[in-house]
Amino acid sequence: MIDFNITENQKMIADMVRDFADKNIRPKFMEWDETQHFPRELFRKMGELGLMGILVPQEYGGAGLSYTEYVTAIVEVAKVCGSVGLSMAAHNSLCTGHILQFGNEEQKQKYLPKLATGEWIGAWGLTEANTGSDAMRMKCVAHQDGDYWVINGTKNWITHGISGEVAVVLARTGELLDSHGITAFIVERGTPGFSGGKKENKLGMRCSETAELIFDNCRVHKSQILGNVGDGFVQAMKVLDGGRISIAALALGIAKGAYEAALKYSKEREQFGKPISQFQAIAFKLADMATEIEAASLLTYQAADLKNRGQKVTTQSAFAKYYASEVSVRTATEAIQIFGGYGYTKDFPVEKFYRDSKLCTIGEGTSEIQKLVIARNILKD
Repeated sequence: MIDFNITENQKMIADMVRDFADKNIRPKFMEWDETQHFPRELFRKMGELGLMGILVPQEYGGAGLSYTEYVTAIVEVAKVCGSVGLSMAAHNSLCTGHILQFGNEEQKQKYLPKLATGEWIGAWGLTEANTGSDAMRMKCVAHQDGDYWVINGTKNWITHGISGEVAVVLARTGELLDSHGITAFIVERGTPGFSGGKKENKLGMRCSETAELIFDNCRVHKSQILGNVGDGFVQAMKVLDGGRISIAALALGIAKGAYEAALKYSKEREQFGKPISQFQAIAFKLADMATEIEAASLLTYQAADLKNRGQKVTTQSAFAKYYASEVSVRTATEAIQIFGGYGYTKDFPVEKFYRDSKLCTIGEGTSEIQKLVIARNILKD
């Protein structure tokens, strides 16, 4: 069972990240959001603190911490800015996580130290324009040509699609709809035929870069394959099991940020001669928010605890991701309601929490896909 005591490590990391976010993110996050600026330098600084390789063992230059500390760090970043939290989560869980989990020793030695220190930013390419949830119908293909594989196609909605120095890319190497017909390749920026495409103009998460990856006869040596040919889809599903915990943590952080802002405002804002927190209509909103955040937190840390112990987390990570992301949207919506007209302006942070929260119900498997995963597993059991 989970030990509910906050460890010294968690407390230390929460304090460190909170301090870092207050100094380096809070003063700039609205400007980055407005201009859709991806603050590349910030992630180098985060790398120096160990935040870009939280789960990477120390021998590869990482912090060598557990999923529990990872969740704690993401929550603290997302309480200030969901966009920065999203980029941190995608870098750690997807690209870096995939190489950590399935790379051979040579690949780990080559890429993990650069990724874990923030010297390099990672991208992870599964989704395409016509295959979001339906990943097995991907059209991005790779054909063998001697010691090389030639990749053709595009990937969409890719975090760090333009700025990432390296990408883990899933391409079809077998028959359509064959779960063993997809292979994972490590592709470095600068490889001929590999480029970043259109940057998306998004509702929220605006300083986290989302763009296309384009492959035009991109030749990749067979040494860049992760695992064996045909292992890619199965690997990706395992990577997403862990990735969903990080999105649950991201959603939890956004919800906490919105709730804390609303709680503070409700005590300061007066109407009819008293703080609005003293009206039952507002107090009950805050009670619902606090309860749902607590439940989301328990589900998220439960999934992290199982992951730490090396147990199967497919159902638990889907529980956490589904519930926390929906709570995030509800909490941010109610926060705006508590702020009233001010909540609708960019002078207060709750409108940004509201815009950022929605992505959590879509990215790394929609709420509907989480329900599908949960339903399959509970019916199977």
